Amino acid sequence: MDNLTLNQKHEQFNEFFMIKHDIPVNLSVLSSDFELPELDDLHNHMPYTFQVASELSEIETKALRPLRNLGQHAVELAEFLNHQSRKIDLMMSLILQQQSEPEEMFHSIQFGGGGITVNTQSNIPVGSLTELKIFLREEASAIFCYAEVIRCELQVISPEAQNSTCKESEDTYHTSLIFTRIREEDQDLLVKASLHLQAASLRKRKNNNQAQNK
Repeated sequence: MDNLTLNQKHEQFNEFFMIKHDIPVNLSVLSSDFELPELDDLHNHMPYTFQVASELSEIETKALRPLRNLGQHAVELAEFLNHQSRKIDLMMSLILQQQSEPEEMFHSIQFGGGGITVNTQSNIPVGSLTELKIFLREEASAIFCYAEVIRCELQVISPEAQNSTCKESEDTYHTSLIFTRIREEDQDLLVKASLHLQAASLRKRKNNNQAQNK
């Protein structure tokens, strides 16, 4: 990843399915001399709350795995434990969202397993390293990772849009970032979240079409 050309980073960014969706993101630009940690050491660089959430998730996975070998007798027990796990996920999600910094809050344009595009009010130079906290409310989870800016494009506001608002319009940029240090399980979570959102969107569209045809 660190030795890829910019074109190769764009290709890797586009390898994953991307879904257009607004999710809250904390984005902090790091200093030019910041050294990315090794992937194996990423856990130790996470805020403590994210470390706890990660360990709880691992405990949950290990606790449910043995039940798969118990057959039908374990169905009710597994369902009960899944409900308990969901409660813990919701509580941890609430706690993790308290880690959000308002001055570093942005919103995504699209995201996927390879990266994320964020709406920013300033031009962040290509190649800048950033620290991200991605809050997946639908999944009751949050992700801490590092990413690199690979594109930052000024969005031109049409005269009609400018005239439709009373306040002075500000420049906005679509800033695309490729994940440079992210845990495999967190990348899988982003892929799962994007597919869940796509499925929900397709169901909604199908229901709307059925309602219109009645």
